[in-house]
Amino acid sequence: MNLRLDRLATLYVAAPLLKLTPQDEYSIPILMYHSIADEDESRVHPYYRTSTSPQAFALQMEQLHQAGYETCSPAQAVSQLETKAKTTSKQFVITFDDGYRDFYQNAFPSLNRFGFTATVYLPTAYIGESTQQFKGKDCLTWVEVQELQNHGILFGSHTVTHPQLSGLSKGAIEIEVRDSKKAIEDNTGRVVDSFAYPYAFPQGDVEFRKMLRDTLVSAGYRNGVCTIVGRAGYGSDPLFMERLPVNGLDDKALLRAKLAGAYDWISMPQSIMKAAKARAARVSSRLR
Repeated sequence: MNLRLDRLATLYVAAPLLKLTPQDEYSIPILMYHSIADEDESRVHPYYRTSTSPQAFALQMEQLHQAGYETCSPAQAVSQLETKAKTTSKQFVITFDDGYRDFYQNAFPSLNRFGFTATVYLPTAYIGESTQQFKGKDCLTWVEVQELQNHGILFGSHTVTHPQLSGLSKGAIEIEVRDSKKAIEDNTGRVVDSFAYPYAFPQGDVEFRKMLRDTLVSAGYRNGVCTIVGRAGYGSDPLFMERLPVNGLDDKALLRAKLAGAYDWISMPQSIMKAAKARAARVSSRLR
């Protein structure tokens, strides 16, 4: 069994310290889910698991509902953060990456039960008239996307083919963000203004980040999310808002701590690890 150090540090170090420090009133937690299905991830470290069983997901939604949380869209989150608008409710955003069909089967019923909405980010090459697969899992069809949209679910772009964008040319990136947006708009009849970065976000690459941001703005995007861990705050880039990864091992205590801000400490070691990997890659390329 893998020891979950992030849980221990969050509940027994970060959470107690959080109670002793002034809290940022202008932050909104954005939860990041992937697959809602019964999958064997026993060989995957708890931090890196991306599946949540339908039973665990239903329980998490029930716990958040009982705690008084209400969902908002990424666009609403950006508006509230930019204007520092105070709300009478506990606001949070629910997002799903990769457009898996198990959202339709297993996540939507629980969301609907508690009056929650969500934003699903679609890699459009795998969304078709008939069921297609991405990473060995069935994806939504356009008919299912339209049905979910009619029930309040929002959709955003997760590129066309789900590549690591930092390895592509500017022209290829433009195609990925432009064509995916158009495909969703053509099939839903609604404007797409939200984007989710696939894979680990290269937050330390300032030049790439600026180029991508300019590309997204030119394509018509107004908000977006990435894989930097933490709550979105007043100082967050609206195109690359932080998120909180959630999976089936997040019990009530850990989930509540994440939404309260006790998991935000993860972003620092995450940034250090990414920087170290980037340096190692540059050294390796020079030695070839």
